[in-house]
Amino acid sequence: MPKGVLIVISAPSGTGKSTICRRLLERREELRYSMSCTTRLPRPGEKTGRDYFFVTKEEFKRKISRSEFLEWAVVHDHYYGTPRHFIESTVKKGRNVLLAIDIQGASSIRRKLPEDSVLIFLAPPSLESLKQRLAGRRDCSQSVAKRLANSKEELVAAKDYDYLVVNDDLDKAVSQIEHIVTAEGLKVSRQDISALIPVGKLEEQRQ
Repeated sequence: MPKGVLIVISAPSGTGKSTICRRLLERREELRYSMSCTTRLPRPGEKTGRDYFFVTKEEFKRKISRSEFLEWAVVHDHYYGTPRHFIESTVKKGRNVLLAIDIQGASSIRRKLPEDSVLIFLAPPSLESLKQRLAGRRDCSQSVAKRLANSKEELVAAKDYDYLVVNDDLDKAVSQIEHIVTAEGLKVSRQDISALIPVGKLEEQRQ
């Protein structure tokens, strides 16, 4: 069975990453979402098991010691980690997994799963629009300033990704990522083409 694809999406805070992931999951039934663990507090409306697995710092460190994360990092003063078992077992079954993580995590995923991962960077139309979106959140002004400053470094990392999608229109951005998912799944390297090759030709190739 051909292995699935790990679709990794990274973006500066406030770019619309979570909204786009929800749209993708609604429109692509074959996608499975890998939920991250984090030590940050839930934002208004967020729930554990739906948006993130919210855990204490002590529990997160215990998970690290048990090698339960495929990757983990400290971002904006909070721990974030990607559960290992779900991704490895789902991709092995031939299913595609959607994962929204920071640039540190994406870089680690690329090193560990270079053939199974596809990295997509989601960018805002401009820094000014990003500033306005962050200001609309209920985070404190200090947190907004830190996230805006970090976003400038994150935008530089876009050059290391496979694809760049600008979220200046939500529907267009979702459609573009859908096309990427489709194209990656159709790559010859991800297909089992043995059934298409005549038996005689297949035997010749093996010899």
